[in-house]
Amino acid sequence: MVIRQRAIQAEDKQERHDAILDAAARLLQRSPERIANMADVADEAGLAKGTVYLYFPSKEELLLAVHERNIDGFFRALIDRLEQGAPVAIADVLGLTHEHIVDPPLFLPLAARCFGMMAQGVPPEAALAFKQRMAERLMRAGAGLERHFRELAPGDGIALLRHSYALILGLWQMIGESGGHCPASAGPGEVPPVFAISYPADLDRALVALWNGTIGRAGGAR
Repeated sequence: MVIRQRAIQAEDKQERHDAILDAAARLLQRSPERIANMADVADEAGLAKGTVYLYFPSKEELLLAVHERNIDGFFRALIDRLEQGAPVAIADVLGLTHEHIVDPPLFLPLAARCFGMMAQGVPPEAALAFKQRMAERLMRAGAGLERHFRELAPGDGIALLRHSYALILGLWQMIGESGGHCPASAGPGEVPPVFAISYPADLDRALVALWNGTIGRAGGAR
């Protein structure tokens, strides 16, 4: 009976944890430019504010948890694909990247925001724990890439994932909220035409070049 009671309590805690993350995500989707406070999240989740603080000591740690759940969705899908018996192509990885990172409207704005919070606002121990969990995901996914792309040496898979994420987020930040759509000629206060790009299309070209170049260089070095 004690074991069953503990199981029920664990399920209840996970449900509350997920409800809080869901509430924070909904608020961000409705007002991406605004960081909701803990009272707003509690109201949205139908919980007391004190309950939210039991799970997340600060709104910065709550936002980081939402971001980590988004990241975990990508890595779970990628690792599952890599650990199946079927061959994996670069196009398969691109498809998962779009499904979990590029297409969801919340992922990239929240990722950019969390990068800033990691340096200030998130306690060092929480930031370190996040990085350790990310390292575990990277190592498992990187090893899977190296099994499928034999040209990659040990460690190359992790580096390729790091470089890909830097490219995904960096290009998105460079074009800003316009999504790259702007006039052919820019007037005062307008985005210069050099940034008139289609983010998904330009990202695909850049990622394909990165992956083909990395795998080709790795194979040529052997």
